[in-house]
Amino acid sequence: MATTLLKALLAAAACAATFGAQATGSINLGSYVPAGSYAIPALGGLGLEASAVTYARDRGTLFVVGDEGLGVMELSRTGSLIGTMSFDWAGTGSTHNDAEGLAYLGGGTLVVVDERPQIAYRFSFADGGSVLLNNQPKVATTGSTASVGNAGTEGISVDPRDGRFFTVKQDNPARLLGGTLSFAVGGGTSTMTTLFEGATSLFGLASLSDVQTLGGVDALAGHAAADNLLILSLDSKRLIEIDRAGNTLSSLDLSGLTTQALEGVTIDELGTIYLVAEDSGSGNSRLFVLTPVPEPGTYALMLSGLLALGWAAHRRRD
Repeated sequence: MATTLLKALLAAAACAATFGAQATGSINLGSYVPAGSYAIPALGGLGLEASAVTYARDRGTLFVVGDEGLGVMELSRTGSLIGTMSFDWAGTGSTHNDAEGLAYLGGGTLVVVDERPQIAYRFSFADGGSVLLNNQPKVATTGSTASVGNAGTEGISVDPRDGRFFTVKQDNPARLLGGTLSFAVGGGTSTMTTLFEGATSLFGLASLSDVQTLGGVDALAGHAAADNLLILSLDSKRLIEIDRAGNTLSSLDLSGLTTQALEGVTIDELGTIYLVAEDSGSGNSRLFVLTPVPEPGTYALMLSGLLALGWAAHRRRD
């Protein structure tokens, strides 16, 4: 009984440590600090120029792609290699194989986006295998396959609560889009619409590099913050949290984190944030882990849990 009580109290403390009193409306990015930095295996180029990352809750792992489009790798939350799968772009008509957006749908199913034609491909991960993308269910996210050059779709994320997708276009103009994607072999249909657009900037950011929904964070369930989105900007070196009305609720300056180009962001069910950065000549892309600093009240809650455990143990001895 004492152990169960302690676990419950510590779980509550962990929740408070992650978001504090502001969990109802914001995750408060300003409370986050670096907690880990890990080199991503190069694997003959597959792991270089990391451009997107997504969290697989049912596996407890991360998936990462590089913008050379060689394939996808599965990593632990501390950067250890678990598996890889290569991409075959034959027949897609892709000119640069720019794998810039990545989302996890569950059950080993991933969606990768080719930046310039803004086409999303859905496929099942198989360690050691290769996937012919043109034979997979796909959809033009904007309804058009016309190339927008090196300023296209940089990120994609899905809200696990309703399956709604969000994407960001880098710039010229910068856009945040939202809607549904119906995948089909040969091409599906998209209801994605532009939610916000800026000719030279958006949300005060010079460009948009990735987007991440917060609907999968356990502590936010039932709160307004579960509807919020994280937006990453490589050029501005910032991560911001916005609500669905486009208001910036919190932000984090990433300029002191690394000189490498930060291109991808994801978050797990505990609220831990993961960022990936291109190698930028350093020899390896990197995975950065960010966690929030506990608020003072959290320590009091944890202390009360320890006291409760000691009291229960004393009663058993009596």
